[in-house]
Amino acid sequence: MRRHVSKCAASAPAQSTAPSLLTMAPLHFLILLAIVSSFAEAGGGNSPVPELSIGFVCQSISGIIGCLSPIEPYYCSTTGNYTNKSPYQVNLGKLMYDLESGAIANPAGFNYSVAGEAPDAVFGLTMCYADRNWTQCQRCLQEATTVELICPFSREMKALEDACVIRYSNESFFYVADLTSAFHVKDTSNSTWAGSKYFNNSVTNMAGVNFTLWSLMSRLTAEAAVSEIRLAKGSQVYNGSKGISQVMIYGLAQCTRDLNASECSRCLTFFVEELLSSSLSVEINGAVKGYSCNVAYKIGEDFDSFIRPAIASAPMAPSTIAQPPDLFHEKDLSLGIVAGVTGFVICTGALVCIFLCHRSIKAREREVDVFDDDPLEDNTFEKGTGPRRFRYRELATAAGFFSDEEKLGEGGFGSVYRGYLKDMDLWVAIKRVSKSSQQGRKEYISEVKVISRLRHRNLVQLIGWCHGGGELLLVYELMPNGSLNSHIHSQNNVLSWQLRHGIVLGIGSALVYLHQDWEQCVLHRDIKPSNILLDASFNAKLGDFGLARMVDHERQSHTTALAGTMGYMDPECMLSGSASTTSDVYSFGVVLLEICCGRRPIVVVQDSGEYATMHLVQWVWECYGRGRIIDAADARLNGEFDGDEMERVMITALWCAHPDRTLRPSIRQAIGVLRMEAPLPSLPTNMPVATFMPPMHHLQRESGATTGSSSGSVGTKHSSIATKTSSLPR
Repeated sequence: MRRHVSKCAASAPAQSTAPSLLTMAPLHFLILLAIVSSFAEAGGGNSPVPELSIGFVCQSISGIIGCLSPIEPYYCSTTGNYTNKSPYQVNLGKLMYDLESGAIANPAGFNYSVAGEAPDAVFGLTMCYADRNWTQCQRCLQEATTVELICPFSREMKALEDACVIRYSNESFFYVADLTSAFHVKDTSNSTWAGSKYFNNSVTNMAGVNFTLWSLMSRLTAEAAVSEIRLAKGSQVYNGSKGISQVMIYGLAQCTRDLNASECSRCLTFFVEELLSSSLSVEINGAVKGYSCNVAYKIGEDFDSFIRPAIASAPMAPSTIAQPPDLFHEKDLSLGIVAGVTGFVICTGALVCIFLCHRSIKAREREVDVFDDDPLEDNTFEKGTGPRRFRYRELATAAGFFSDEEKLGEGGFGSVYRGYLKDMDLWVAIKRVSKSSQQGRKEYISEVKVISRLRHRNLVQLIGWCHGGGELLLVYELMPNGSLNSHIHSQNNVLSWQLRHGIVLGIGSALVYLHQDWEQCVLHRDIKPSNILLDASFNAKLGDFGLARMVDHERQSHTTALAGTMGYMDPECMLSGSASTTSDVYSFGVVLLEICCGRRPIVVVQDSGEYATMHLVQWVWECYGRGRIIDAADARLNGEFDGDEMERVMITALWCAHPDRTLRPSIRQAIGVLRMEAPLPSLPTNMPVATFMPPMHHLQRESGATTGSSSGSVGTKHSSIATKTSSLPR
């Protein structure tokens, strides 16, 4: 079995290198606990126990205690650590008791809870992975509750194993997906299916296997996101192995049950891309496991899973800590009953009063700013001169109180609804940002701050906003034809080349305005077809400025956490974390190729009789090198396009997506070529290899190390191939 532990948390403060959780008899456990505690008290109780100490203890008493490794702590915080016998430590002990008992009692093997009050509150979560049986799950949960021994005095810890995940923190992490993938598993040795070796030797259509897997996992992702227990299992038949009539492929998608549908979908989509793009070959079994979701598949045999969706309960709310029950003497039973009845009557009356007051307050809250107690001041939102601030009641009424009938779609941090504003006689799109998502709130603020100040015919217009009544709402002009993504890959309504060429120029015009014509340089950072909207005449308008950043024109770059969408992100930006105008230009180039070719950024190709995946940029560049770049044009157009225009757009796209960002054009240069105001660039026949990263196909092999919040592990330097482009002025 090849087990790849990705480096997605390489930028975290620290990672424990200590041995994993200890499995031992109770007496031995107490002996070890006393030894570990003595380390802390010897240091005054203010410093964490050195990570080496636990390993030292294990080695010293190896004849008595067996140091096994069922749980592998992945992250232990090193700042703000708690001290021995502190309130935080007491609350942590209570939390661990509650997590284990609650998860074991839950049919889905999940529990999340809060122990104590701020500033010593501890938030915790545990979940069994649904691809393991109940025995494995229960054993993992029991062992996991003492995992704090391996992260002594850390206020935050995240750990997982094949059977379960557990994490705790002094800050709430509920309701927001953690996209860190802890490890990938590609497994051929553990398959019990009798035909596994025969399948590997007989499969003749690897692209067909990939397609079946993509189809199955996409369906399960959608089903799990709307499932009450955030879990979906299913299967799909693959026909295409020589000598094997039918092969069943089984899949599984699972989220922690605190996530809403949009956060669950976002996490699963991200992990499925890692699972099916991280290797050029298909193994018999595969999985990607993380702290918020889990995806897996098996070829030829079903999962030995303990979870049965039919018996699981509805989504849970975080529990408060339940202490172990006290033992009452019989003579106190009557007194307890009387006191209980009296307390019940009093509490019932109090609850009725509280409910009536709460309902009245909630009614008034709809007119009150939800950020009144936030350090963020209203004038942050009032800088825009055009958009207006709405009351919650206006927008709720306009959107039919956010009924499913008015829902247009769902994104990473909220849903979009159609609405009609009577006083303006205007149909609008109302984005309802997820209240529980801290990242969604940040994107809401960024959206209002940035787009409210921008005016351009190729940018989606922000009509207004509302952050009252406990809601975060954004109001846009309604785009009747939806997103470019829904059209460019449609089999029924194929966009003509004339419309596509107009869309290309429209996107470019928007970027010229953002990068060079506005008072500041705006970095969009998430240019992709789903963020390009089409009006009634199919004019392109760039939207979704949730990740956008404004910088001075002299600077034109912004160092920040990794943000964007895989496939459209500048590979150098993925490694360095530095977004710039050239990273936006790279995304623009990928989108142009997608428009011309009708293919997504990752394509399946045949190489020496075998199927492999590669980036769209590399695939088109190979066609260009053979002098047949037109061969990459979308076959659904049936040749109905201007050949010179098609070639010009694709070559410009390759120029924009050049592996070396110093050799890319500015957006104005690219538009000049597209409008035939400047000559085509002279590109090398073979796609160059940049100095900061391996070739594109190697990037695909190691995509698990460059996704999520990773700083990456593929920064090995390679020799650069010197190239020249046309000498256009920058």
